[in-house]
Amino acid sequence: MKSYIISGLTVISIFHTVYIQGQDTTQQLPTIWNLEQCISYSKEKNIQINTLRLTTKTSEQDLLLAKAAKFPNLSGSASQTYTNAKNADLVVGGFQTQSTFAGNYSLGTSVTLYNGGYLNQNIKQKKLLIETAEYNAKAAENDIALQITQAYLTILLTKENSVYLNEILTTSKAQLKLGELKYNAGSIAKKDLVQLKAQLATDNYNLISSQNTEKQNTLTLKQLLQLPSGYTLNIQKPDTLIAILPVINLAEAQKLALEQRPEVKSSQLATETAELELTKSKAGYQPILSASGSIASGYSDNQQTAFATQLDNNFYQRLGLSLSIPIFNNRIAKTNVEKSKIAIDQSKLNLTNTETILAQQVEQAYINALNAQSQYTAAQEQLDANKENYRIANEQLRLGGITTVDYLLQKNLYVQAFQNFIQAKFNAVVSLKIYDFYKGEPIKL
Repeated sequence: MKSYIISGLTVISIFHTVYIQGQDTTQQLPTIWNLEQCISYSKEKNIQINTLRLTTKTSEQDLLLAKAAKFPNLSGSASQTYTNAKNADLVVGGFQTQSTFAGNYSLGTSVTLYNGGYLNQNIKQKKLLIETAEYNAKAAENDIALQITQAYLTILLTKENSVYLNEILTTSKAQLKLGELKYNAGSIAKKDLVQLKAQLATDNYNLISSQNTEKQNTLTLKQLLQLPSGYTLNIQKPDTLIAILPVINLAEAQKLALEQRPEVKSSQLATETAELELTKSKAGYQPILSASGSIASGYSDNQQTAFATQLDNNFYQRLGLSLSIPIFNNRIAKTNVEKSKIAIDQSKLNLTNTETILAQQVEQAYINALNAQSQYTAAQEQLDANKENYRIANEQLRLGGITTVDYLLQKNLYVQAFQNFIQAKFNAVVSLKIYDFYKGEPIKL
């Protein structure tokens, strides 16, 4: 019974600790997030990005190992043996049992003096691999920054859409109330009243749908940030969203992207790394010169000499040079060289492919920015016209100068124009941010 109580208390303690830790983690998070905070948080906490950073640390350890290979090593050994044997006794005849203790102790070192430049090239290669890992982490940061920007702006889109849909719903409620008064007074037919009720239900449905979309978009951003499941994410709405800005020349944007983007830098370093691998492979044709040295001593208890004296008498030192010349190695060196040449060609193709894809992405972003701005301008004009028509239709319906069908038609045109405007505004802002991001500019609202 006592063990069950202890187990129960242990489980409660674990859950309490987890709960407290969860509370501490949540309390450290901001109450309201702006876009810059979202991007900064993801760069610091994102699991995929931190995984790539660990790859950088692994590469740093590989570099330390490559540098250490140029220094002498040192190893020691000690052995203690006990021997029990029967030996012939030449004096009295027969055999006698003899037991002995013996020990041997040594220190040895070796160092590579020349190996065709392999060690130096290996160090250079490991430095390049560290830089490559860093650029890969930066490329991942860029990818997640774009995803967060799109998710963040999508939430702003749905929030703005919900605000306007709520205003339309409020207007529909007022129109239905007025319609009921007119119906009771015999001014309109029942079908007109039913149409107003149906429109109110539609407007309410549209608002709820927009609010649900906002919740889903918020969840998407929350998952991108990898926030705790119980945390409520609230984002800050900027004062203004600039949708129209000058768009710089495409050629200049492509030049900036090719010079700055980490994926290009990573591909360039991959080519340099492959070239160093070729140099290392060619070292397989070169002789290897190494030096070695050792000191050792030992003792045995079957001698009358004292232990320290034996160690001194048996002490010896050895220095040596060894030269290994490859004459025939079953084509290993030649195969490594040829594979390295192929790897260089492949890395060059990868670099060209990366540059081509990036140039195409910048061009697409350029076209998207221009198209989005043109569409935004047209949507603004469409919204202004339909908004005025909708205002007039509301007044006409109040005065009985328009049928319910004509009013609802004008209202639907206004709703459609407004939704087109919101979508065009979102596309314009996102397109500008993406295009500027390719140029190396940080994302800000």
